[in-house]
Amino acid sequence: MFSKSCEYGIRALIFIAMKSKREERVNMPDISKAINSPSAFTAKILKELVKGNILKSTRGPHGGFEISEEKRRTTKLVEIIKAIDSDAIYNRCGLGLSECNEITPCPLHGKFKFVRDDLKTMLDNTTLEDLASQLENGTAFLKL
Repeated sequence: MFSKSCEYGIRALIFIAMKSKREERVNMPDISKAINSPSAFTAKILKELVKGNILKSTRGPHGGFEISEEKRRTTKLVEIIKAIDSDAIYNRCGLGLSECNEITPCPLHGKFKFVRDDLKTMLDNTTLEDLASQLENGTAFLKL
């Protein structure tokens, strides 16, 4: 459902959020390795998240990426998706067709609208902290 960029971005942010909670900055190679993503691709995604004001980057020997406690608590998944992929997830055709709308719907159009609406609700109501907390308390797992 999400683009590869969004999948890697969400995984990277969860990893960084967990490290930041322990007041640790994380460098790009460690993030790339932790989320099993190619380095150049990870760097591009992290750049978008910094540009989107979700993630903080510090240069230098003690630098790296971090996310503030405030951002961990308030950043919704919808903001992460928008920073990486804009809001295309709400407008795409369920079959990937370039022309699909109310006037010329694909066979899934009516049913997929409900899926998109439920997805929007979930993205609007889930924070980065919600995801990181589930991993920390053992109610969810992230096997890469």
